[in-house]
Amino acid sequence: MKLLSIAELETLAKQPREVCISIFLPTYHVGADTQQNPIRFRNLIREAEERLIERGWRSEDAKNLLEPVKELDEYEFWQHQSDGLAIFRSQDLLRYYSLPIDFEELAIVSNHFYLKPLFPLFHSDGHFYILALSHNLIRLLEGTHHHIEEIDLTGVLPSLEEVLRFEEPERQTPSHTGTPGAAGGRRAAPGGVTVFHGHGAGDEDEKENLSLYFHRVNEALQELLKQEHAPLVLAGVEYLLPIYREANTYSYLMDAGITGNPELLTPEELHAQAWEIVKPLFLQAQQEAIAQYRELLGTGKASSQITETIPAACQGRVDKLIIALNQQQWGTFDPDTQTVQVHSNAEPNDEELLDFAATQTILNGGIVYAVELEDMPDDTPLAAVFRY
Repeated sequence: MKLLSIAELETLAKQPREVCISIFLPTYHVGADTQQNPIRFRNLIREAEERLIERGWRSEDAKNLLEPVKELDEYEFWQHQSDGLAIFRSQDLLRYYSLPIDFEELAIVSNHFYLKPLFPLFHSDGHFYILALSHNLIRLLEGTHHHIEEIDLTGVLPSLEEVLRFEEPERQTPSHTGTPGAAGGRRAAPGGVTVFHGHGAGDEDEKENLSLYFHRVNEALQELLKQEHAPLVLAGVEYLLPIYREANTYSYLMDAGITGNPELLTPEELHAQAWEIVKPLFLQAQQEAIAQYRELLGTGKASSQITETIPAACQGRVDKLIIALNQQQWGTFDPDTQTVQVHSNAEPNDEELLDFAATQTILNGGIVYAVELEDMPDDTPLAAVFRY
């Protein structure tokens, strides 16, 4: 299961124009309700089969296309879920993501993958990361406004021992990797745990070793989070934070951090403190986009018309796009004539136009804010600010 990044989103968005199946379902990961996961999953697969047949596919061909998706339905698969599951299937591709979003149940068959439910992860719902540093373990957590999830760092981060292996023996700090329980009986991270044995904050050799190690951690995270624009919040005992900040090259590291031993905090407790740090950033950016739209409306540099916005998005002219979640506008776009046809109901070969506009905006370097309908600046499902 891949980490969902901007690069992954672009991979999905760039799929050739062919039959693309997008499935979204909310998932339970604790308690008796987990039994609903496979039931909902199978129902959505049946719905996707029916939609393929409506598009003229033979029943056997539809079943064959969805067979790799059906094969995911194993006990082990359902043991590693978050709040929502997104699955994308075409003739040449299968991707699935367990994500901290409580999706609405959807099965959509179109000429493109339906990506709009994913957009809150990247901007408007506060997609961010927490890097928790301590002497016993390193954890990376991915969160939104409402959810938090630990990322398995197994095989991603080196141990301190591995980094120092080729250093002079007198500079090495004895270390080992393992998965010890966190203090107070907290659950340890799923992987990437590093244990330090040093003399504390006053030991200059240890500071030098930690600096070297944090440079390697930074390099690994840069690769993991490449093309990301999400804020990163540091959590750790106070003297570790400046050592890591000196090594950091990730552009979106927040100035404020969480001080104290993060081993004493659950993911939920870290999430609550981190959200207070990043919340003003997300709300400010979204409100500034809405204010800019209102200021420019009527000048030719902003629009709420889907027939005007989609050609602009395809031409790379949309700088900021605000779209309503859980709203759909079906129709077609002709790239030759740059014209949009909007239909009251979905017709064969239609695509969801709000999703298409948002995808084209992201592919051309714009920013998309996905909000509830009541939070839209006008009584329309779309609002765009143009670059020119």
